[in-house]
Amino acid sequence: MESIGKTLIFIGLVIAFMGLVILFFEKLPFGLGRLPGDIYIKKDNFVFYFPLATSILLSVLLSAIFILISKLSK
Repeated sequence: MESIGKTLIFIGLVIAFMGLVILFFEKLPFGLGRLPGDIYIKKDNFVFYFPLATSILLSVLLSAIFILISKLSK
């Protein structure tokens, strides 16, 4: 039962952190969503944006979080 409690506390902290990130998203210094590897094409009446580098970065961060959660729950 103790491991479930620790896991719930950790998940709560992660959710609170994500809430703060979303709240202050535009004020972040590293420009998440405008990284050098993101694809942005703008023509006359057409805009194409694919956040490739941002997607990779978020994937790595979420993978690390889920690995930590799985290690804490064992």
